[in-house]
Amino acid sequence: MPAITLSGIEKNYGAAPSAVPNLNLTIPDGEFVCLLGPSGCGKTTTLRMIAGLEHPTRGRIQVGEKVVDDVATGVFVPAEKRGMGLVFQNYALWPHLTIEQNIEFGLRLRKVAKKTLEARVHEVMSTMGIEKYRGRYPSELSGGQQQRVALARMLAVNPEVLLLDEPLSNLDARLRLEMRSELKRIHAQYNSTVVLVTHDQWEAMTLATRIAVLNEGELQQEGTPNEIYEQPANRFVAEFVGNPPINIVEMVEGDPLARDIGDVVSRVVEPGSEVGSVGIRPESLRLADSIDEVPLEAAATSATVTGILPTGGSWIIELNAGGQNLFMSTSDQPEAVPGSSVTVWTKPKYLNVFDTAGLRLPARQPVLTH
Repeated sequence: MPAITLSGIEKNYGAAPSAVPNLNLTIPDGEFVCLLGPSGCGKTTTLRMIAGLEHPTRGRIQVGEKVVDDVATGVFVPAEKRGMGLVFQNYALWPHLTIEQNIEFGLRLRKVAKKTLEARVHEVMSTMGIEKYRGRYPSELSGGQQQRVALARMLAVNPEVLLLDEPLSNLDARLRLEMRSELKRIHAQYNSTVVLVTHDQWEAMTLATRIAVLNEGELQQEGTPNEIYEQPANRFVAEFVGNPPINIVEMVEGDPLARDIGDVVSRVVEPGSEVGSVGIRPESLRLADSIDEVPLEAAATSATVTGILPTGGSWIIELNAGGQNLFMSTSDQPEAVPGSSVTVWTKPKYLNVFDTAGLRLPARQPVLTH
């Protein structure tokens, strides 16, 4: 399947603002791409436009060299001719058909030969581990089992692109974990292009090969999970991705915490940069009993431990530094106790520095010497 390219896509339902105002995005062949963002950001609308279930108000959708939707020229390829499979949040299984009949439904519509149909249904049922349920009806299965049936039905027709609209949101925590592993395995086995819509940043980080972060219909950043997490393009991405959430220090004059880390921040960015705020991931923070134990190049400040929250295998430490609350996470059981005074520090490379508009500032380039 060639790359899917969205150029200048807008979707307006007749009221301002547009659900998707101007989206430009390329989904490479064979990638597992997550459209990530809060509710109402336009991710499901985008997925439905890719599928052909929604028609853009403006713009063009192209699959390789083939244009499947172009408002300007009137080109529109219907959903059933795009070679894509869509799995909905609510499974959408036929309640009066058995599991086997549900899975073979799309193949029968395509008038696939009986032997080929039977072999394909057997293959996907075995792959999804649901062959023993072939004679049951959807109402007789659990949510996780029904989700496997919905995926098997799509895989049976061998779509070039698999579109998933928050398919795991109705499952409990354990089933979600199992189905995440299942989706990764399916992607590796079938080598299909997968586009997943989700508001769950943990789900996106663990599943995707690439993530597109949306907010109010606009693309905030597109990249690998590591790029999204370690080098957020702006404050929205930094604050949306991560649990516990990133610590944000407003670099305003007179703020004690801003004063303590200001010198280090100024050495991280290019001279003359207008710094508005600094983000520090909780796992990047460290504790010391005194400033003497802190590396010379580190950004450090005094703090008071206000709480320690065990999460099972790790701990979240709540701190108050200069009147601001900070969160630190660690896999080592902390020796500090609530009420104790500590020094909290981090290395300069872990500082995410943003300008006054909330955009990431580039790190200062090292001076090369000969």
